[in-house]
Amino acid sequence: MDVGRENDDDETAAVLRTVGRVIKSCRERAGLRQAELGAAIGYSEEQVSAVERGRRVPKPEFLDAADGALTADGLISGLKKDVETARYPKKARDLAKLEAESVELGAYANHTVAALLQTEEYARTLFGMRRPAHPDDIVEGNVAARMARQEIIAPSRTVPGLSFVQEEVTLRRPIGGRMVQRRQLERLLEVGQFRNVEIQIMPTDRDDHAGLEGPFRLFKLRGGTTLGYSSFLISDPAEVQSLEMQYGIIRAQALSPRESLAFIDGLLGET
Repeated sequence: MDVGRENDDDETAAVLRTVGRVIKSCRERAGLRQAELGAAIGYSEEQVSAVERGRRVPKPEFLDAADGALTADGLISGLKKDVETARYPKKARDLAKLEAESVELGAYANHTVAALLQTEEYARTLFGMRRPAHPDDIVEGNVAARMARQEIIAPSRTVPGLSFVQEEVTLRRPIGGRMVQRRQLERLLEVGQFRNVEIQIMPTDRDDHAGLEGPFRLFKLRGGTTLGYSSFLISDPAEVQSLEMQYGIIRAQALSPRESLAFIDGLLGET
């Protein structure tokens, strides 16, 4: 059994049960049956019942409509953020929190394009390739979580400062087919022009390479603390310092940001 997944499901279930109890309390206070609330907001009695029992994730539209119908004065609408957060896997929530608290972020990726740089199509293809396969709702939840994390990337932003080193093979591998690959390359060219983003490519023909141990991320948080992340969070100062040194060498061995954008543009011309 995946204990992490089980704990994640428990957290989500707890949030949904709480939301359901709030809606039920407001409905009963208003003197409405489930069928009557459903009719008022355009949902079936079964759908209202499933939400109240914590068995169904209510959409924002459901919460807003219920808030209005039950004259809840924002109590139910105010649950939207909690519900949206509960839809996302715990790992994604934890990474999003670290990214939001960072003033600098570095990522080395050697198998796929870094999560913060992925297009929605590319991400959906990756999650859809998992074996054993996930149900569609899990795939879509993972995609939504990944896209939500990308809010820290914008043309006008300067914080956090983001740097990425991508192995050449991650750009040449046609995940999702040629059109998905092409749109992913276009996205890299677009993001690479942003003020707070630097993208570097590690050519396959390098005979000296400091990143062969695998992908990792670095988060420099407000206040000066730096954390690392591989398949787990790394907080030991000595280990983090080692990762920082490794990342510095990787960046020095890779193409410069300007050379890298020219390299990506060349690959785009080949697809």
